[in-house]
Amino acid sequence: MFAKFFHVHFRHNLIRHLLSAVVIAVVLLHTSGLGHLPLLETLENLSYDLRVRQAATLGVDQRVVIIDIDEASLNQVGRWPWSRDRVADLIDILFDEYGVSTLGFDMVFAEPDNSSGLDTLESLARSALKDVPRFLDQVVALRPVLQRDNLMAQSLKDKPVVMGFYFKSVADTIESSGVLPAPLMTVEDLGEAGQRILKARSYGGNLKVLQEVGNLGGFFDNPRVDSDGVFRRVPLLQEFRGQIYPSLAVAVARLLWGNPPFTIGPNTLGWTAGPEEKVDIPVDDLMSVLVPYRGPSPSFRYISAADILERKVGKDDLLDKVALVGTTAPGLMDLRSTPMQNVYPGVEVHANIISGIFDGRIMARPDYLNGLEVLTILFLGLVLAMTLPRLSPLHNTLMTLGLMAAVIGLERYNWHNGTLFFLASPLLVTGGLFILHMSYGFFVESQGKRQIAKVFGQYIPKELVDEMSASGQEFAIGGESREMSVLFSDVRGFTTISEGLKPDELTRLMNFFLTPMTHIIHQRRGTIDKYMGDAIMAFWGAPLRDARHAYHAVQSGLDMIKGMETLRDELAQKGWPPMKIGVGVNSGMMNVGNMGSEFRMAYTVLGDAVNLGSRLESLTKQYGVGFIIGEETRRMTPEFLCRQLDLVRVKGKLEPVAIFEPLGLEEEQPADLKTAVARYHEALDHYRRQDWDAAEKLLQELKATDPDRKIYDIYLERLAQFRGHPPGDGWDGVFTHTSK
Repeated sequence: MFAKFFHVHFRHNLIRHLLSAVVIAVVLLHTSGLGHLPLLETLENLSYDLRVRQAATLGVDQRVVIIDIDEASLNQVGRWPWSRDRVADLIDILFDEYGVSTLGFDMVFAEPDNSSGLDTLESLARSALKDVPRFLDQVVALRPVLQRDNLMAQSLKDKPVVMGFYFKSVADTIESSGVLPAPLMTVEDLGEAGQRILKARSYGGNLKVLQEVGNLGGFFDNPRVDSDGVFRRVPLLQEFRGQIYPSLAVAVARLLWGNPPFTIGPNTLGWTAGPEEKVDIPVDDLMSVLVPYRGPSPSFRYISAADILERKVGKDDLLDKVALVGTTAPGLMDLRSTPMQNVYPGVEVHANIISGIFDGRIMARPDYLNGLEVLTILFLGLVLAMTLPRLSPLHNTLMTLGLMAAVIGLERYNWHNGTLFFLASPLLVTGGLFILHMSYGFFVESQGKRQIAKVFGQYIPKELVDEMSASGQEFAIGGESREMSVLFSDVRGFTTISEGLKPDELTRLMNFFLTPMTHIIHQRRGTIDKYMGDAIMAFWGAPLRDARHAYHAVQSGLDMIKGMETLRDELAQKGWPPMKIGVGVNSGMMNVGNMGSEFRMAYTVLGDAVNLGSRLESLTKQYGVGFIIGEETRRMTPEFLCRQLDLVRVKGKLEPVAIFEPLGLEEEQPADLKTAVARYHEALDHYRRQDWDAAEKLLQELKATDPDRKIYDIYLERLAQFRGHPPGDGWDGVFTHTSK
C-alpha cells in the first residue's frame, strides 16, 4: 500500500513539475524575445497603459501650443486646404506679430495651389488674348501675387519652421511624391546602429518650392503602432535609401537648440548644444520612444487658427512658444488610439514627445532590464514550483501574494527611476503557477466529470456532456458574464388552439411539438433553458463556449420554422389544428449561471440582451414574419441573407436597434430573392432619407410581385401617414413599439 501511495504521489508531483516547467518556459520564450505570446503582449500593453494613466497627472504644458485648424476656422476661412496665401498669412502673423520660437506642421503640402486663377489667365495670354498688350501687362503684374505657393515660400524663408512629411513602409506602397528635406546623416555615419533603423519604401513630401525654402522637415507617420492599434511607441528616426530623417517632434526640439550635431549612443540619441547643455533621449533598438503622455487631451493649449488670423489672441499666449499646426475639425481630425484615450489628437502625440524631451521624462528601456526580467521569472518559477506542492492552501496564498507584492515593488522602483520593467510576465507566472497547483487535484479527479453530467445533463444533449467531460475544463454553475445568443419561440394563436382540445390531447400535442423542436436545438449545440407552455427558451455559448453561437442560434431558428412545415401533414392526420411559430434570436453579453431560490434553482441567462430576444419574438406578429434577429446577431452572421425590417425602440429600451428577418444561407438563396431583398433595402434607404416618392415606387413594384409580404404594406401605410404629417429634419427613422 505504501509503495502504491508513493508511486501515485511521485507521479502527481512529477506531473505538477512538468506543468510548471511548461508555464515557465512559455513565459520565458516570450520575455526573452525567442517566441511570441499574444496573450502576454496584450497583458503587458494593458498593464503599461494603466501605469501611464496613473502617472500622467502633469496638467497642461504652457511651453507648447497647438494652432488648431478647427471647425470655427473652416467656417470662417473656408474648407481645407486653404489657399497658400492664407497659410502664408498665418506663418507671418505667428512669427512677426506673436513671436513664436518655432513652428512645426503636422501636415503635408503636397499639391500645388491653383486656386488663384493664374493658370486660366496665362492660358488666355497664350491664346485668345495674346495680341492684347494691356492684358499681357496685367498678367505679368499679377503673377507674383497669384503664385500663392511662392507667397508661402517667401513666408517660410529664414524662419524656424519644420515642414511635415510622411513615410510609407508597406511593400505595395504607391510611388513617392513631393521632395524630402535635407537628411540628418547617412546610414554609414551611424555604423552598426544604422542597421537597426526602420526602413521606409516611399514618402509623401511637400512641394519643392516649399520644402527647399523651409529646408527642415520631420516625418509624422508611425510604423510602430502596436497590434491593438494603440500609439505607445513612436520612432524618432527612419531611413530612406541610406539617408536618415528625424521625426517631427525631434526636428522641432532640435531646432530650438540651434540644430546642433546629432549623436547616437547605446540606447540613446540626442545632441550637445553647449558645455552644459546635453540632451539624451532614451530609445529602444529601433530608435523609438515610449510616448511620455502628460495626461488626457488636452494637455496643451489649443488656439484656433481663425483667432490667430484675426489677432484675437494675446501676445503673451504665444510669445517664445513652440507652435504645432494640426487639426481637430470634423472630417480632418487626425485621431489616434493611445493609452490615455481611445480618441486622441495625433498632433498632441508630437507635442507630448517634445514636452518629454524638454523635461527628460521619456521612459528608458536599457538592455539589462531584459536579463533582469528573465532572472526574475526563473526565480519566481523555481521557488513556486518547489514549494507550492508542499504547503497548505493558506500558506500558498500568503506566499504568492508576498511574491506578487515584491514584483510590483520592483516595478515601482524602476518606474520612478525612469525605466520600464515589464509587469505582466512575472505576475502571470506567479498567478498561473498558484492556480495550477491549487486546482490540480480537482482537475485530475473523476468527480469533476460526474459533477458535470449531474449539473448539466438536464439542460444539454448527452453528446455535449461527454465533450465537456473530455475537455478537462472547469464548468462552474456560478454566475458569470459571457457573450452568447438566446432564442425564444412561441406558437401563434396557442390560446385558441388549446381551447379546442381536451387536456390529454393538449398534452400529447405539446409533447409532439416540443420533442422535434428540442432535437433541432440540441443538434445545433444549444442549451434548453425552459419550456413555458407552448414557448421555448434556449441559449448558445454556455456551459460550453461556442465561438459560432450566433450562427448556431440562427440556423436553429430556421430549422425550427422548416420543421413546423414538415409537421403539418402529421398534425392533420391526428386531427389537430395547424400550428405556426414565431422565433426571435438576439446576441450580446448575458449573465449565465444557476439562479433561483433556496427552494428551486435553474441554469439560465439574464440581461438586457435576453430581454431584447423575447421582444424580437413578439415583434414577428407585427411584421408578419416567422423569424426576427437583432442587429448584433446580424453582425455576427454575415453568411445569412437577411431582410432588414426596421429600426425600432422596443418597450423597456431607449436605444434603437435594427431588426432583421433571416432568409437562409446567402449562397443557397435564388437570385430573384436576392434581387428583391436588395430592391427592398433600396426602398428602405429612400424612406429613411424621406424620399417618399422613390420609396413608394419601389415598394409598389415589390408588392405587385409578392402581395402577401406584410412589410411592404407596413411601409406603404407609414409613407401615407408621413405625406400628411412629415416627421421633420430631426427624424432618425426609428419606430417606437409601446407594447411587448
